[in-house]
Amino acid sequence: MSLTDAIIILFAGMAAGTINTIVGSGSLITFPTLVALGYPPLLANVSNNIGLVPGSLSGVYGYRRELNGQSARLRRLVPASALGAATGSTLLLTLPSDVFDRVVVFLVAIALVLVVAGPTISRKLAARRAAGSTQHRDVTPGLQALVFAAGIYGGYFGAAQGIILMAVLGIFLNETLQRINGCKNVLALIVNAVAAVVFVATTNVDWKVVGVIAVGSTIGAQIGARYGRRLNPRALRALIVVVGLTALIRLI
Repeated sequence: MSLTDAIIILFAGMAAGTINTIVGSGSLITFPTLVALGYPPLLANVSNNIGLVPGSLSGVYGYRRELNGQSARLRRLVPASALGAATGSTLLLTLPSDVFDRVVVFLVAIALVLVVAGPTISRKLAARRAAGSTQHRDVTPGLQALVFAAGIYGGYFGAAQGIILMAVLGIFLNETLQRINGCKNVLALIVNAVAAVVFVATTNVDWKVVGVIAVGSTIGAQIGARYGRRLNPRALRALIVVVGLTALIRLI
């Protein structure tokens, strides 16, 4: 890894940590950056996932106030995320690597669609809560099943899993978006951590990439937790879309 590459990856990690904390989909910054720098897609995905774990932990700490009173809820949702992550990461490593090389193009495209659709989803959920049409159903088997499915997606690829979780939790939980975001950060941390354990134990990892992304994402997560509400969400989403489209062109 050259010094220039390290600086690029560091700033990509900072951007990903910031974005993951306040909305999700930060991997659409780091993963395409690694691919553009010449890293094979599978190695880039694995190393990126592990590197983002400290950033996810930093984001959870930054949103600790929003987690007050949610411990019982999380105790019922965390196992679903963990099991889903173990399933998704195992699928990633047991299927032939060329399967991921082919599928990742579609996964990036889906993630970009979710990024663009994110504001619309948030507005509709907020409107439902304002109208009083969302009842307090909290943790149901249906929610646990959807969190499990999101964990599979996150364990296999990860980009935009935060947006998926925000949408799922917003449908079932009668909470403010900030408290839902705090819950989302915990579940995303669990997914990334479980997948990281699987990857470290079973496959090759570029530890230089992991270290640089870890530093960047940890710093970025604190920026997101402290200043996230002041950042222009349109600018963040535009950045994600531009980088994601660049990755699609490179992958295709």
